[in-house]
Amino acid sequence: MAVLTKKVRLQTQAAHGVRLNMVQMFRHVVTSDGIMALYRGISAAQLRQLTYSMTRFGVYETLKDRVTTADTKPSFLTLVGMASVSGFLGGVAGNPGDILNVRMQHDAALPKEQRRNYKHALDGVLRMSREEGVASLWKGVWPNSSRAVLMTVGQLATYDGFKRVLLDYTPLVDNLTTHFTASFLAGFVATTICSPVDVIKTRVMSSHDSKGIVRHVTEIMKAEGFRWMFKGWVPSFIRVGPHTVLTFLFLEQHKKIYRQLKGV
Repeated sequence: MAVLTKKVRLQTQAAHGVRLNMVQMFRHVVTSDGIMALYRGISAAQLRQLTYSMTRFGVYETLKDRVTTADTKPSFLTLVGMASVSGFLGGVAGNPGDILNVRMQHDAALPKEQRRNYKHALDGVLRMSREEGVASLWKGVWPNSSRAVLMTVGQLATYDGFKRVLLDYTPLVDNLTTHFTASFLAGFVATTICSPVDVIKTRVMSSHDSKGIVRHVTEIMKAEGFRWMFKGWVPSFIRVGPHTVLTFLFLEQHKKIYRQLKGV
């Protein structure tokens, strides 16, 4: 959560004329707003995970089970297609939690008169619906869904692809070492391919106006050049890398226990 707060602040700082690196931003947030500011928006982050992650993992595993048989495994392109569908649906489902997460973490960087001061995720949902209309909960849904597609492809499809390569072309067997290696590589890929869309999504969701994506990208390019595409990459990887590794380590063990109980 602390890393996610730093990532959002790094991605939005250029809009306020600030240029801080990750360590400086960490110090700035703690000094200005206290250590608890690193966990601002935690209720929104939990809402996002309950909707976004549950949807994309559930849909992906269901689709994969439908096309996998004892003799046939889905090709990598098929995995990419299933991950894309799963990620898109997850992005749509998780958008309200995501936009609240971004706003709550970005609040402290705004002047006091512009701060939204949501108490928690539910308060944010109710206030956004009342003040901006229910449709505002899906502001930035297209860049968010695009990022969700890339993240799901980068994590789920790439993990299955790396795992298959490791099992087929190395001495490794289906154990924790293989799961760790495949998930670490998947986390690296997911962070890299998602970075440009992640920056755009954060800028759109944190903005107070209704500028389109094209205008946002044009303004960012003029102000920052191509550097904006990987702004916040390090804190993103520090968050996504361990998250991806732990997710698949637990998922593989869960599958193993489930199969044993079902006698599969």
